Amino acid sequence: MSASRRPRPRRSARVRVERDLLGERQVPADAYYGIQTLRGMENFAISGVTIRHYPQLIRAMAMVKLAAARANAQMGLLPPRVLKGIELACRELIDGQLHDQFGVDVFQGGAGTSTNMNANEVIANRALEHMGRARGDYAHCDPHDHVNMSQSTNDAYPTALHLAMLLMNRPLREELALLARAFDDKGRAFAGVLKMGRTQLQDAVPMTLGQEFAAFASTIRGEIRALERVEVVLCEVNMGGTAIGTGLNAPRGYASACAKHLSKITGYRIRPARDLIEATQDTQAYVLYSSMLKSLAIKLSKVCNDLRLLSSGPRAGLFEINLPPMQPGSSIMPGKVNPVIPEVVNQVCFKAIGNDLAVTMAAEAGQLQLNVMEPVIASCVFESQMLFMNAAKSLREHCVVGITANERVCRSFVEHSIGIVTALNPLIGYERSSEIAGEALRTGRGVVELVRERGLLSAAQIQRVLDPTRAARTRAAR
Repeated sequence: MSASRRPRPRRSARVRVERDLLGERQVPADAYYGIQTLRGMENFAISGVTIRHYPQLIRAMAMVKLAAARANAQMGLLPPRVLKGIELACRELIDGQLHDQFGVDVFQGGAGTSTNMNANEVIANRALEHMGRARGDYAHCDPHDHVNMSQSTNDAYPTALHLAMLLMNRPLREELALLARAFDDKGRAFAGVLKMGRTQLQDAVPMTLGQEFAAFASTIRGEIRALERVEVVLCEVNMGGTAIGTGLNAPRGYASACAKHLSKITGYRIRPARDLIEATQDTQAYVLYSSMLKSLAIKLSKVCNDLRLLSSGPRAGLFEINLPPMQPGSSIMPGKVNPVIPEVVNQVCFKAIGNDLAVTMAAEAGQLQLNVMEPVIASCVFESQMLFMNAAKSLREHCVVGITANERVCRSFVEHSIGIVTALNPLIGYERSSEIAGEALRTGRGVVELVRERGLLSAAQIQRVLDPTRAARTRAAR
């Protein structure tokens, strides 16, 4: 039906009537969304988490629609007046406006069609207002014919998912960098605190508490680098492939034009996939990115395990560090304070690992030319990104910056540990070191105490062995 012959929407004071393939429905008159979004909200009341919960996804959808509109206008397919209206509407969404109009659940059937149509309808109706028209007057700017021109959900939606993950990855890396810096600060503050290192939960050799915390910073920075490297995979998109990757209904050159416009809009080097048919059915980018989040979960959870162990006690544990007390720890045990911040971060890590399994199963479940499980993939990845951003901030602000060292406890462990014998071995020999270790185990006395008693080393020699800068010096194997 031509634009001039389309029926205008019927209106009452509170609703407007819109029509689709399945018939007519009443849409709230003040809503920017339309009939297909309404059906999506009704059909998918699943998780209670709607698209608006992830604003970067809305921004990414708007970026895709803006790039598509500019590419279509460049090829003479979209009138300048319609382009202007769509551009203004998309810019508002990118700036964070009208996000309350995105009420479809993130869990949805249809391979993301409801999300795509939610964006198409909101953009169309807002564009109509910019054009001086009423919402629902689709003869002048239609969700399908104009906003979705030369597109399918099957290329617009996954492209938006890639962009949204990129947009969320940047603040995630920044928050993790702040956490790593906080651990580094503690590493410098604890550089002079000698302690025993442990392997297999047994005494090993001396190190400093500063080295232990610097290692925490290093392991987090390794994950930041991995999250940065995987961005290149997310920058490859299937935009322009339309329904199955053949590019049906899209003009020649449209895919590369869209990628160029997306690059300018997003600041990322977006490029079209070499094989759009393969890219439309493929979910490798999500799997790779999710696996990076799983790796982060493993590393961060291990750090939190160590913080809980090092702070255990205060009388019957290691008690080498103090975590800042955040809340009373028990309803029955007076005076108990628990490591609640590392505990909650552990739980975030468990959830992210579970989300990665869901991503794996969903990626495997695709058939033929499309994987319809992308909504759950998106939900899992976005949730993990958000949880990690919040967890990293909480761990930094409410835990790491307030950690203090129990230097006397750390020193006592060194002097009474059997492991210190390893440091004495070059000075008194393996046989004498073994004898000292055996006696210390039998009697419960400290190794340093026995060495002093037997006169095996002078006070100056013992002091050199126990000097943090000497005992814990990092030596590279050659």
